[in-house]
Amino acid sequence: QVQVADSGGGLVPTGGSLRLSCAVSGGTNSKYAMGWFRQALGKEREYVGHITWSGLTTSFRDSVKGRFTIFRDNAKNTAYLQMNNLKPEDTAVYYCGVDGSTAAVINGSPAYWGQGTQVTVSS
Repeated sequence: QVQVADSGGGLVPTGGSLRLSCAVSGGTNSKYAMGWFRQALGKEREYVGHITWSGLTTSFRDSVKGRFTIFRDNAKNTAYLQMNNLKPEDTAVYYCGVDGSTAAVINGSPAYWGQGTQVTVSS
């Protein structure tokens, strides 16, 4: 049974930084693409960015490019979303999604999801 644990959210002022973690355990396939998604109150969940299993490729939605980065430590089966220069519009519940298929992550349909972690940016 694959389990995904995302954590690291909190309350920060505008311009602040946070680092979210996504740890994967269980299952027999350790080669997962890992993505981050977010859902603001009253809005649909949206793709934020992802990283391939190799870590060689990352991609982000336009609104976070230059501010967010993703990196991973495969020895720990953990990926990280580093968020800098946070803005109030980044306020949302952030979810980690993982799948053996990178396409599934990019399409917003990963097989496994974390429980979500709240990020609140005060203005």
